[in-house]
Amino acid sequence: MIQYEKQGRVALLTMNNPPANTWTVESLNRLAELVGELNNDDDIRSLVLTGEGEKFFCAGAELRLFADGDKGKAHAMAQAFGRAFEALSEFRGLSVAAINGFAMGGGLEAALACDLRIAAERAVMGLPEARVGLLPCAGGTQLLTRLVGEAQAKRMILCGERLSAEQALHIGLVEEVGPDDEVLARALALAERAEGQSPGSVAACKALIQSARQRPLNEGRVRERDAFMALFDTEDQQEGVNAFLEKREPKWRNR
Repeated sequence: MIQYEKQGRVALLTMNNPPANTWTVESLNRLAELVGELNNDDDIRSLVLTGEGEKFFCAGAELRLFADGDKGKAHAMAQAFGRAFEALSEFRGLSVAAINGFAMGGGLEAALACDLRIAAERAVMGLPEARVGLLPCAGGTQLLTRLVGEAQAKRMILCGERLSAEQALHIGLVEEVGPDDEVLARALALAERAEGQSPGSVAACKALIQSARQRPLNEGRVRERDAFMALFDTEDQQEGVNAFLEKREPKWRNR
């Protein structure tokens, strides 16, 4: 249910569970497993996550799983969501969500776990869990609030507001909106930009940026300097500086 295709140094992951690309425990576990494999593949520098078809990016979890009120099933699903999206968030390289259609509930939360989001003009986004007696349990209340602010997050979660692509762009939920037939190409082009960066530098910078969500500024500054010095234990540090001085493209080895 998660298709994987390597396009150069970009891993293209496609959610494929018709008709709405919904999540199952199996597909969530597969996502976590795939990201782990990609972290160990030196040929991969970035990933793009999208949905199969023209209508849905992902409509979230299959609601039928929760219809009987079985807490065991709910626990298994919540844990699978946590493992998958935390793995996605901690992917060592750049991750881009190509939101090609409806991104609802766990679909939007998957996009929130990515570093950047590009939406098709037809895309619609929302976290409608409260309407069916549930709540976003895969990072929605936490990541959305950090991204767009408390008031906008409350409008979407507490009032059940759905946003068009342009509305999402206006509040900073997505970074770019493009024509429906170009969104994947734009996401891949953005992901490819990471190829020119040192993999070690990207991983270190991403970890620092994300840790700033919960660490005091002074602690973050110390960690930043420590990470800077740690790069001098890598071959890529010397390669990057010397390539610039010699006016050539660097040959990254991720070492």
